[in-house]
Amino acid sequence: MVAAFPLMILPFILYNLVMLGALGGDGASTFAQVILSLSMLSGALWTLSLGDLFILIALALLFVEILKATRTGSGSLLNHMLSMLVFVAYLVEFLLVRGAATQIFFILMVIAFIDVVAGFAVSIRSAGRDVSIGL
Repeated sequence: MVAAFPLMILPFILYNLVMLGALGGDGASTFAQVILSLSMLSGALWTLSLGDLFILIALALLFVEILKATRTGSGSLLNHMLSMLVFVAYLVEFLLVRGAATQIFFILMVIAFIDVVAGFAVSIRSAGRDVSIGL
């Protein structure tokens, strides 16, 4: 049952907690807060903001979700359905909540959409290989 848990809900929950100020800060402007700043050999200054970190975490979770999609079993269908519900939650919040109308949330929503599409595509592709027709 744990394998059916959609991991893309974690950035969704964390974003909402930060947006509401539950984790400290003043809401959506907290995502611009610089977490890491490095001076490059070229002399340029590279910065990593909290919003960038959210996107990196979501991409890592997307990788795990795609690996989970390669498994066949009873939990995989439930995982796909829950992933679709998570994407719908992203979409509804993006359209209806003022604090979610940001580039960071949009990118997180697109990552959730890619999770849904890739999960179904990988499952269909791997299920096609499992079918063998004997002559």
